Amino acid sequence: MMNYIWVVMMAIAIIAGICTGNIDEVQTQLFTYADEAVKIAIGLIGTMAFFCGLMKLMEEAGLCSKLGRALSPVMKFLFPGVPKEHPANSTIAMYMAASMLGLGNACTPLGIKAMQDLQTLNKTKNIATDAQCMVMAISTGSICLIPSTVIAMRTTVDPTGAAEIVGPTILTTLCAALVCIISTKLLGRLKCFRYDYLIEKDRAAGRLRINENYIGDDPLVIEEKEA
Repeated sequence: MMNYIWVVMMAIAIIAGICTGNIDEVQTQLFTYADEAVKIAIGLIGTMAFFCGLMKLMEEAGLCSKLGRALSPVMKFLFPGVPKEHPANSTIAMYMAASMLGLGNACTPLGIKAMQDLQTLNKTKNIATDAQCMVMAISTGSICLIPSTVIAMRTTVDPTGAAEIVGPTILTTLCAALVCIISTKLLGRLKCFRYDYLIEKDRAAGRLRINENYIGDDPLVIEEKEA
């Protein structure tokens, strides 16, 4: 989807440049900022390597499991369907910690691992559980205490006042996180979004896909006449 969005944005810029007679300016800006993007990306390597290494050290030292236990009250509220000792708890805790540190793309592998762990608690292959929806909500609007990636980008361009966005970032991301979490909780109460209702709907439509890797105590069974 993002590829299509970028293509549309580029097409609009080119068409606008042609219509306004500023196509030369569009071309100049294109190559100028392409060069700037490379410089900024290279400048991010050190920051991203540091925080990725920090997360790896935390994992090897067992701090991630301790973090999962420390966040257990929050995890119980956000993910009531996930067993206390399930590996997804520590993975989600790591993902939330990385998001709070503002690691950007470095959070992606942790988010994917969290969804994979939660999939072992999913009876189906094609319907997301409430816990998986909550992870998506948190990834969309998570609290960011240290916007390290943005600070690194600002430092690359101009070191002066690079960290002045910390306060506004905490406030805005806190509001975003509250909206995402509350919306997910409220929408999950509606019948049309309930996990069991969607399972029965797909079963009736004949498009239900059972997850063979489900490790829970209540696996789905499709009768021969429904196959």
